[in-house]
Amino acid sequence: MKLPFHAQSSNTDDEALLIRRAQQGDQEAFAEIYQRHYDAVYTYLFYRLDDQLTAEDLTGEVFLRMVDKISSYSHRGRPILAWLYTIARNLANDYYRHSSFTMSQQSSPLDEQPLIAPHNTEDTVERRLTQECLRRALHRLNETYRQVIILRFIQGLSHAETAAILGKTPGNTKVLQHRALKALRRAFDEEGCYEP
Repeated sequence: MKLPFHAQSSNTDDEALLIRRAQQGDQEAFAEIYQRHYDAVYTYLFYRLDDQLTAEDLTGEVFLRMVDKISSYSHRGRPILAWLYTIARNLANDYYRHSSFTMSQQSSPLDEQPLIAPHNTEDTVERRLTQECLRRALHRLNETYRQVIILRFIQGLSHAETAAILGKTPGNTKVLQHRALKALRRAFDEEGCYEP
């Protein structure tokens, strides 16, 4: 569960201590980092890849690489989540580069889940179609814009939290968000989607 940003920023020392413990081989520290950040990393990869199983696999790989590389990690006041996103982005890029992945070969997330739900089926279908359209539109954005949209609107982080992860000022993040939303509107148009 995500802490409010003021609690997160006041816990910078706590995170630094947690990282030091992990660097000393403390398994509980690794588990805590995993529990704190699994959902954020998975969500980022899911919206990058459009594939639940691949996102789960790569999320696991992010944390394996964290364990392997934690001794070389240097906490410089930025959240460890920023480092985990970098690992995730690199893994996603490698996945695209080294696979024969094409959107047409990919099974749609709509195919993975039954469309019939015991409650309002129309709302369920509409929500899934909107999510599918959002994923396609996000693929049209550059990496920075995609990350801003995911952090701010899918994960619900504040400008300050997003800025800390991206290594930018909150003011720069607001500008990026404005540009990212304009690009997302264009991508929705190009995809033939209505805006959610």
